[in-house]
Formats: sequence, structure tokens, C-alpha cells
Amino acid sequence: MAEPVVVVVGVGGMGEMIARRQGTGKQLLLADVSEAALQRSAETLRGDGYRVHTQPVDVSSAESVAALAATAQRCGPVTQVAHTAGLSPAQASAEAILRVDLLGVAHVLDAFGAVIEAGGAGVVIASMAGWLSAGAFPAELEGALAATPTAQLLDLPLWAEPAFQEPGAAYSLAKRANQLRVQAASLAWGARGARINSISPGVISTPMGQQELDSPSGAQMRAMVAASGTGRLGTPSDIADAVAFLLGESATFVTGTDLLVDGGVVAAVRSGALSLG
Repeated sequence: MAEPVVVVVGVGGMGEMIARRQGTGKQLLLADVSEAALQRSAETLRGDGYRVHTQPVDVSSAESVAALAATAQRCGPVTQVAHTAGLSPAQASAEAILRVDLLGVAHVLDAFGAVIEAGGAGVVIASMAGWLSAGAFPAELEGALAATPTAQLLDLPLWAEPAFQEPGAAYSLAKRANQLRVQAASLAWGARGARINSISPGVISTPMGQQELDSPSGAQMRAMVAASGTGRLGTPSDIADAVAFLLGESATFVTGTDLLVDGGVVAAVRSGALSLG
């Protein structure tokens, strides 16, 4: 009988740490848009004794994600899925962020919701930006973000609004949509006997996080960290610990929710200790 399959989409700092944490005694299927990053990560993990398969994927393409899900199913029973792929405001335009961070997550929820095994679980990496924007949008907009069919998601009229031509605003709304779509998808995943949740990291010390800290918004991000209850940057290991909980046996009654792993930044904002205005 084939060993269980753990799928990790995105092999950046978080993705590789999650693969390392979850892949012992299982098959790993790693996917990324960058073939160079994919091969580097695979070689490192194989050198440490992991059984690794790879497949390039463009999460903005429904066909590419469906092909990845089909490959995963051919490898064996798909029991865990961790989606970490994404773009940040310092890296990309608003249009690219919406295609990867918004549409890409919807594609992964759809495709893997059709192949996940009973008893399996998935995690989507969202962002504390989704928490910071919660309540900023009318209920009908949040409803549309949660329930619009994936193929129509980028056709919503709101994307034509000038506010969402700015990468930071597009990122915040995409990450709020991730939380909402995971919540909605938990019903379809549940019908297969599986669970799906999201994690909202704060400022994490990955190459992407460091790029954001070096960007024009870096000063505000450093102020967030300084005002937080922990007073430090997060690490990929912090996120992998949270993923391990949500994918594991201790969380079998947890689905359709978002776990905030931000070191206390959102708490500082909501308490008034930190103003983002």
C-alpha cells in the first residue's frame, strides 16, 4: 500500500520547513512556480532522507493546479495539503497578487477538495492582513469573496475600483478572502471526511518577509513587531508548529477557521497600543 502523500505548494522558507516537519514516513509532493527553487528544496530534503516528488505549478491556472492534484492522487492517498505560495506587495503588482494570492488559493481549495482522503486535512497560509482588514468591508462583499465561483472570482466589479489597484490593498483583501473561502470550503471538504483551515502569520523572518521589511512599509512593520506582546519576528518554525497542530490528530474538531500566529500584533492594534492610521 502506498505511503500517505503530503502536498506542499510553495517551497519558500515556510513551505520547506512545513515539508520537513510533516514529511517523515510519508511521501512529499513539492510544487512551486520556480523549477530552480523546487529542485533546490527537493535535493536538500532528499539528502536528509525524505521521499520527494516534484511538479512545477502555476497556481493562477486551474489546469495547472488540477494536474498537480491528479499527480498527488496517483502517488498515493492524499492526506495533508499545505498551501504556502503567494506574492507580497513588495514583490508584485496588484493584478499579480490577485491572480496568485486570491485566485490561486481558490484553485487549490477546489482541486484538492476533490482528492483529499477521509481523515485528511489542509492548511492555507493567509496573513494577519486579513484580520486587520476584517470589518472594513460590507457583508455583501465578504459574501461575494466567500461564495463566488472560482472561475468568476476575478470578474467581480470591485477589482476595477482605484483602491484595489494598489498592491497593499489588493493583498489585504486577497488575504481576507482566503480566510472566508477556507471557511466556506470546509463544508465540501467535510463531506469527504476531511478538514481545511487557514493560518494568518504576522511578520515572519523569511526571504519574503525580509523583502517587506526592506520596503517602504518596513518601518510600520517594525513598529508592529515592537508593539506586539512577543516583541519579535516570527520564524518559519513558528508557522510549521501551527501547521502541524492543524494537520494533526489534536485538531480533529477544528475546521473552517483561521489561526492567527502573529506574535500579538493584531492584539496590540485592537487594544489601542498600536495605531496604523
